[in-house]
Amino acid sequence: MKRFLITGGTVFVSRYIAEYYVSKGYDVYVLNRNTKEQSKGVKLIQADRHHLGNALRNTHFDVVIDTAYTGNDIALLLDALDGYEDYIFISSSAVYPEYSPQPIKEEAPLAINKFWGEYGTRKIDAEAVLLKRNPNAYILRPPYLYGPMNNVYREAFVFDCAMKNRTFYLPQNGDMKLQFFHIGDLCKFIDILLDNKPSRHVFNVGNQTTVSVHDWVKICYQVVGAQLECVNVYKDIEQRNYFSFYNYEYDLDVTKQYELMQEVKPLYEGLQEAFDWYRNHPDKVNKKPFFEFIDKNF
Repeated sequence: MKRFLITGGTVFVSRYIAEYYVSKGYDVYVLNRNTKEQSKGVKLIQADRHHLGNALRNTHFDVVIDTAYTGNDIALLLDALDGYEDYIFISSSAVYPEYSPQPIKEEAPLAINKFWGEYGTRKIDAEAVLLKRNPNAYILRPPYLYGPMNNVYREAFVFDCAMKNRTFYLPQNGDMKLQFFHIGDLCKFIDILLDNKPSRHVFNVGNQTTVSVHDWVKICYQVVGAQLECVNVYKDIEQRNYFSFYNYEYDLDVTKQYELMQEVKPLYEGLQEAFDWYRNHPDKVNKKPFFEFIDKNF
């Protein structure tokens, strides 16, 4: 039985991954400070990843799945590991600057993105440290991840609007494109990497088709069973005050992913799963004061 080490394991991406591999019958260890509720079936290694000491000694892992934010995070973990076979790092599309020619290929230069700032540059540093220490590690660069356990106030905000039968305030004419990837599809692609061990080690991952913000909001309303009524906002107002995304669209080239995994979850189905989870866990999402801003300014 394979032994997995997953850093974090208590919030969205790492939590979903941990529960996914528990459900497959694997031996799943999570590394965190034990400040949040742990998933059923995981084995906790309670430690701060910046002060690991001997927490990981005398344990060999078949797979390490890491969601680190900095190169130092990577270095400290590698120093503390006694042994492992495969290392998979969940990076981000934020490593690409906003001016990258689109669709963005994996070979595109990495640089600061003015929208993501330090988050992106730290991920760049983490990638560099990892590949220097382990050129055989796999790096995944997803766009916006969504699905059950998403604690970021994105689809949940639209679900709230729909459940309250509120008019939705849409930036500009609503044609800004977004690219998504279901968290379950991320796990399935990790399975493919572990099974096939492809020679490529850096992958953009995501749905092949983008969706306009208008159509995305409309699908969210349909999932809830509400009728969408929109007001287009053309005022010079920072849209992150009333909407879940920056005024920035990008399109990752995911050709290499699709050569290995041709099927992804349809957006409607994925958002239905997200809504079913959110209805039962509204307190798990970090909500922002969008409604207060809207009611005051529109």
